[in-house]
Amino acid sequence: MLAAMWSCITDFFTYETTKSVVVKSWTIGIINRVVQLLIITYFVGWVFLHEKAYQSRDTAIESSVMTKVKGFGIYNDRVMDVADYVTPTQGASVFCIITKMITTENQFQGICPESESKHICKTDSECKAGKPGSNGILTGKCVQWNSVNKTCEIQGWCPAEVDTIKTTPMPEVENFTIFIKNSIRFPTFKYTKGNFLPTITEKYIQSCNYDTENNTYCPIFRVGDVIRYAQQNFTTLANKGGVIGIKIGWMCDLDKSDDHCNPEYSFTRLDAMSQKNAVSPGYNFRFAKYYKTENGTDYRTLIKAYAIRFDVLVNGNAGKFDMIPTLINMVAAFTSVGVGTVLCDIILLNFLKGAEQYKAKKFEEVSDDALHDSQSNGLCRSQLSLRTTDILMKSSDSGAFSIEHYT
Repeated sequence: MLAAMWSCITDFFTYETTKSVVVKSWTIGIINRVVQLLIITYFVGWVFLHEKAYQSRDTAIESSVMTKVKGFGIYNDRVMDVADYVTPTQGASVFCIITKMITTENQFQGICPESESKHICKTDSECKAGKPGSNGILTGKCVQWNSVNKTCEIQGWCPAEVDTIKTTPMPEVENFTIFIKNSIRFPTFKYTKGNFLPTITEKYIQSCNYDTENNTYCPIFRVGDVIRYAQQNFTTLANKGGVIGIKIGWMCDLDKSDDHCNPEYSFTRLDAMSQKNAVSPGYNFRFAKYYKTENGTDYRTLIKAYAIRFDVLVNGNAGKFDMIPTLINMVAAFTSVGVGTVLCDIILLNFLKGAEQYKAKKFEEVSDDALHDSQSNGLCRSQLSLRTTDILMKSSDSGAFSIEHYT
């Protein structure tokens, strides 16, 4: 009993190596090398060189954007400057340039008829008191609107706005310029930079306009060019309004010099859905300017503005050499090379002539009788010790078999 237990213990602390079977076949040899070459090419070409898997990456970019618009336009015989057509005025990453306006002046709090045709009525019963209208709260009365129609009466700012007036956009908007100042930081690498490159001078800033060929790093953008780069028509956009995205991409390889980390600008229409929607096309909003009469009564000028909204979007990531991802991907590459062996085994065992011979050399079958005989002798043997005599006679000292199979 003690001898059997000792035998089991000694067998447990043994090392069993995989048996090698050398198959001399042109077909399977070529398949094996081609698969290995493809895997190595993939890891070297795509994973390491293209995707730079040897780097650790920082995608949590921190960004600050400041904007400024310049230009003068003429609208309704009035000269318009930045304070008139840009909102909000803080110079943030999202701002609007107003292209046309519908103005309702001298509105006072009071009672007046609705101005929209959907509120046309004939009797008071059609106007439910307390129900919201288009420009105020319905009073429950049907009153004369013009010489032809009656509409529901409202309580609110009067006279009610009429927003069906046809107006022409301000054409000078196309030549307005947008100045963008962008600073970014990659916190993992404590790396900071801005879109003002060292080669940019004050003289250059005063004269340059961004273009995709000669001035790719100029931070001043002509509105018409931005709309054209976004593949939009200025006249259509100015008439209905819309949202344009100015995207700044920072893709930085910090293993290279600082000169290689530069911004890349791209432009797109962000409200593409509104182009296909006839119910609410474009972009518009309302705001008011408030005043007081001499006796202290409040009144206002209501403005419905059609505008081009610009969203400055910043994205990017930075990479730098790191030993940990390099080792992880190298291990993955070496492990993946073994896929060739798996594929060749599948072909050998199922598709090539001589598959049975290969199976006989690669696998050994041990019956329950053999295990019973070994246990009856009081010994716990390893799998390698249960090889048949016929197979042991064919093996070499190294444990490798050679099968010649030229195809």
